[in-house]
Amino acid sequence: MKKFFSLMLCIIIALSVFALPVYAEDEIFPDETVEYYKNLGLQGTILNVYNWGEYIDDEELDVVSEFERLTGCDVNYTTFESNENMYSKLSGGGVSYDIIIPSDYMVERLLSEDMLLPLDYSNIPNYEKYFDNEKYGYLVENGISDYAVIYNIGTTILIYNKNMVTEKPDSWKVLWDEQYKGKVLMFNNPRDSFAIAQFVLGQSINNTEKAQWDAAADLLMEQRKNVKPEYVMDEVFIKMESGEYAFATYYAGDYELMVENNPDLGFVFPKEGVNTFYDAMCIPSASQNKKGAEAFINFMLEPEVALANAEYIYYATPNKAVLQNEDYSLIDSEAVYPKALKNTQAFHNLPTDTLQYMNSLWMKVKGENDAQGLYIGFFSVIAAVAVIIIIHIINKKRMEKYYNV
Repeated sequence: MKKFFSLMLCIIIALSVFALPVYAEDEIFPDETVEYYKNLGLQGTILNVYNWGEYIDDEELDVVSEFERLTGCDVNYTTFESNENMYSKLSGGGVSYDIIIPSDYMVERLLSEDMLLPLDYSNIPNYEKYFDNEKYGYLVENGISDYAVIYNIGTTILIYNKNMVTEKPDSWKVLWDEQYKGKVLMFNNPRDSFAIAQFVLGQSINNTEKAQWDAAADLLMEQRKNVKPEYVMDEVFIKMESGEYAFATYYAGDYELMVENNPDLGFVFPKEGVNTFYDAMCIPSASQNKKGAEAFINFMLEPEVALANAEYIYYATPNKAVLQNEDYSLIDSEAVYPKALKNTQAFHNLPTDTLQYMNSLWMKVKGENDAQGLYIGFFSVIAAVAVIIIIHIINKKRMEKYYNV
């Protein structure tokens, strides 16, 4: 019996060993990569990631799941639609994120408000291995690289429907053409929408003069009155792919995704200029898992992961391993890697008073002040009627009391 139980114990131990994850023969990553993440000690920890929508591969590789598999860390992954929405959530408190991926000017703003933690690059060894500093290092200046690792690079773009637009446009001004009334999609965030008007007016997209912002706001309000554009963000995919709209303002990489589903779409870089931008991985100052966050940044720089993300998102990548990979299919895309782009401007953080002024103008552009005025007027009338009724009731009771005496 003892021999029998000894034999059964050996079998159970053997089966338990075979049931453990087989790190030595991983199908995706090299052995040393698997061992690296396995030995970080992140098992049982939680990582909160806040990213743009549709901005990480969750199909071919499923990046988040692979990170969880290799590290044993649980990832809470949520998304935002704009830098402003992300900032509002972050600055409002009550939430704690470990990784965020804001755009350039928002990185500057968060840094100026002490809302980011410096990165420990000893925990991000892939940065030195794979980040193309020679080509893209100039994008990160003034110490920002101490707090941010570039994820993707892109530009704004004008997308048009060839079935509704007979002549290929070359200017942002077409968005003010009344023949396309109700068929124009604009950015639903102030910085990008104002930039288009500023390009049309020949302004700097980083100016701080109220008169220039007023002029841009007037131009956008003229567009709202005469063309009645819809203000959208991620909804732009469905709306443009449906073929029901003539124009959309959005980001170049997203055009490549749209045209796969609707080959009748075209694009141009308007002659007045476009915004060039980068999105970067950062760690908020309220992070509860900095070690896990730096591991995640390092993981996003892994050649296999960076390639999967670049192929999924369709934005330009600063990862040398991807750029040198013969299997990378987007390197020849003119939308993603434009060869002769002129009149480009990059956003920078604006002074607080300029940001506040821009936001107040944005409310006017979208008619939110008008709506607010209507609501106030409506409830004022209701209140006035209520007061008249109450006074009437009080007087009636007084009269009844008077005659009953």
